[in-house]
Amino acid sequence: MTTIQTNNGIPDDVLAAMNGTKKTTATSTADDAQNRFMTLLVTQMKNQDPLNPLDNAQITSQLAQLSTLNGINQLNTTLDALKGSYQASQTLQATSMIGHGVFVPGSDMSLSDGKAVFGADLASAADSVQITVRDAAGAVVHTSNMGAAQAGIIPMTWDGKTDSGVAAPDGTYTFEVRATAGGNKVDATALSFGMVTSVSTSSSGLKLNTPGLGALNLSDVRQIL
Repeated sequence: MTTIQTNNGIPDDVLAAMNGTKKTTATSTADDAQNRFMTLLVTQMKNQDPLNPLDNAQITSQLAQLSTLNGINQLNTTLDALKGSYQASQTLQATSMIGHGVFVPGSDMSLSDGKAVFGADLASAADSVQITVRDAAGAVVHTSNMGAAQAGIIPMTWDGKTDSGVAAPDGTYTFEVRATAGGNKVDATALSFGMVTSVSTSSSGLKLNTPGLGALNLSDVRQIL
């Protein structure tokens, strides 16, 4: 005698999903998954063996998992909305920096029309702050001692004059900051200066565009002038 087995009323799409023959697509949503789960659960309950009914604890566990999954999906949706709102607010605030100068960590300075702006960030007070300026070839063109300084950011300028009193040509130079207190070294971070001309957003985040320094992260800004 041949025994014929049927799907016991299980919908074809659910049966396909159980057998692994139905392909999932990127357009599947949390609601679709919830509907499929409930359809499968109801079908299981309708076709359960009266002598071996479904375990209530198992059903409760499955429902709890579904509820947790649904909650996570709703949380992700909320977080995406908050992220978009935060990025829009951050971009709007950043536009107010257009036309302002900023100090960011860096050792490059741009000399133009006999003036270069740069800075230093001292971790603690120093009784001596020395600046060394080098040209593109690495040769020292200017040195100066700024004297004592308090902890924090120190804006500085260079008039473009070399140690020999000759005006250095316009261009990009590098500088070093050395600070000491009582003969001991003080941590000093060189700061490059740039003018913010525009703001842009991309997959890598918000960027402040500055000629010479390029695209800067908002988190890199130490001071706004």
